[in-house]
Amino acid sequence: MKLPPLTAIRAFEAAARHLSFSKAGDELFVTHAAVSHQIKNLEIWLETELFLRKGRSVELTRAGEMLFNKVSYAFVEIEEACNRIKALEGKETLTVGCIPSIASRWLVPNLNDFTTTHPQFNVQVVYAITDQKLSDQGLDVLIALGAEDTLGVQSVKLLPRTTKPVCSPSFFAKYKHLNSPTVISNAPLLHDENKEGWKNWFQAAETKWSADDNWPVYQDFNLLVTAALAGHGVALCPVDAFRIEIERGDLIVLSEIAINENAAYFVRHRKAASPAVFKFVQWFTNFVKVA
Repeated sequence: MKLPPLTAIRAFEAAARHLSFSKAGDELFVTHAAVSHQIKNLEIWLETELFLRKGRSVELTRAGEMLFNKVSYAFVEIEEACNRIKALEGKETLTVGCIPSIASRWLVPNLNDFTTTHPQFNVQVVYAITDQKLSDQGLDVLIALGAEDTLGVQSVKLLPRTTKPVCSPSFFAKYKHLNSPTVISNAPLLHDENKEGWKNWFQAAETKWSADDNWPVYQDFNLLVTAALAGHGVALCPVDAFRIEIERGDLIVLSEIAINENAAYFVRHRKAASPAVFKFVQWFTNFVKVA
């Protein structure tokens, strides 16, 4: 096998992932110069440049992109093989990243069902953020908004993100006749991170609305829903993700006008995953669909 220097390959993968020699050096506990030296050796071996160097920043060349896609996938395969071997000697740890809205309502309250059925797995649940990718924190499973186009990653649709205005029964009783976009526009509105959600909804409803209100903006979606459940105002809510609260009567859907109809929540995992990953993904997707 005519393989290039494997130390250089490792340095290249880290530098390509971070697009930074310094960050690659921090990860590998070597200096910026050492990373640069290893990559230079690899470029000499391949007889082509892998990075375009622009001052302190770097970009991958076409050859670099081609090599990174193959190398990163190979590293994932190696990691999965090692995890499977380790699992033969004891319990396998399954690390699941999940965005807060799905974690608090679907995953955490029902996780005992999976761990009781599969005691051979240790499950670790960590919070995920909106733009996170499966490889960012060494996750085995990532439950987040949207699919992922990373090579070797499989995305399984979990729930639609169709979003409609909701409020609590107490709020509905206080602010009667919330039966039209015009009336809703004059009610206390709860905002998620910014006011773009309501702006998009009123556009879909073909209703004029001024964003100059002083109602609260919540950075965390769970805080927003908590405020809605407490009767503080009207919130835009992904109705499928909160269907239990809606079916129970804790939240009332005020309009069938919706936004985000083409968006969805997905469960992401590597195609070459361990049996534990496939068992978890099958359990969670089936559970959510029938619950």
